[in-house]
Amino acid sequence: MDTQVVIIGGGPSGLLLSQVLNRAGIATVVLERSSRAHVLSRIRAGVLEWGSVELLREAGIGARMDVQGLPHDGTYLTDGDRMVHIDFKALTGRRVMIYGQTEVTEDLYAAQDAMGTTVLHGVEDVVIEDLDAAQASVSFTVDGARRTLTCAYVAGCDGFHGVSRKTIPEAKRQEFERVYPFGWLGILSRTPPVHDELIYANSEHGFALASMRNPNLVRYYVQVPLSDKVEDWSDDRFWTEFKRRIPAQAAAALVTGPSIEKSIAPLRSFVSEPLRWGRLLLLGDAAHIVPPTGAKGLNLAFSDVHYASEALIAALAHGSTAGIDGYSARALQRIWKAMRFSWQMTTMLHQFEGEDSFAAQMRRATLAHLADSETAQKDLAENYIGLPY
Repeated sequence: MDTQVVIIGGGPSGLLLSQVLNRAGIATVVLERSSRAHVLSRIRAGVLEWGSVELLREAGIGARMDVQGLPHDGTYLTDGDRMVHIDFKALTGRRVMIYGQTEVTEDLYAAQDAMGTTVLHGVEDVVIEDLDAAQASVSFTVDGARRTLTCAYVAGCDGFHGVSRKTIPEAKRQEFERVYPFGWLGILSRTPPVHDELIYANSEHGFALASMRNPNLVRYYVQVPLSDKVEDWSDDRFWTEFKRRIPAQAAAALVTGPSIEKSIAPLRSFVSEPLRWGRLLLLGDAAHIVPPTGAKGLNLAFSDVHYASEALIAALAHGSTAGIDGYSARALQRIWKAMRFSWQMTTMLHQFEGEDSFAAQMRRATLAHLADSETAQKDLAENYIGLPY
């Protein structure tokens, strides 16, 4: 074999899997379509479950996160000016960490470089074959030349549009999807946060989220129709709309400034089963997409890394394939629970086009129940900080 595991996709899940495997003495080659600069320019998630924090530490890349990350003991859900605090630390004994995906990816690249791992960029036309043979093969074009690698297993970490999931025959895949009729318009701005914890705001004008990356860099969102374009939203229009959707207490503390990044993300829930086909394992967005409402996308990818790395280490270091055989079912149990939570949060906080007055009352009643019920708060907190692996 040319290597033991070929990892398709050099984003955080592929790099973390490579990091964990290499530390266990298992050789990998990582194939990435984009340049490193492009991967590091992606503005993505910023909330890490505590299980993700511990996984990064165990992988030897937690040092900068522990210095620069912002531990959060809770979050706020609001209805108009009413703010309900969900105290993660008091309810579960755990917390979340605010540390951007870009920072995680930068740490992973540095660790992989230090190990001397082969990470190839600019890879095109990937073809995965021989998944039912003694060795799998992955052929691709890089630097104008066609190459083929043989390996024991292939890890598909190449996202929703990648080749890995599509390698599984269509007749053997079962896909589940819900597309939501709105998106999130998000901006990045070098301004101080309106609050020291995240605020998920439900208002008569629509949903808004006040998030952050560090004490001087915020990531704010407002719910918008899918027909909207980024060009429709000037900075002034965004700040005006954001301010009227968050509680007055937070709005009074709002500091505005020029946006340094602005984008609209559609919301969808998607799962493809199975996650394993012969010598191929699917991880992250290659297998599932969640709405960002519950902060589960990157964290679900990392839980896949946990299950996949355990299975691959058992197979390649100890000769047991039980973990490989059980990978899909094991990972999917946690994926579907996270799907439920993200769907619940999305339904609870967003206005849906054409909804009646009853729907708005149900959102208010749900928040009122959360305010009065420690049991309901604990359920939300347990899911938000991350169910155990």
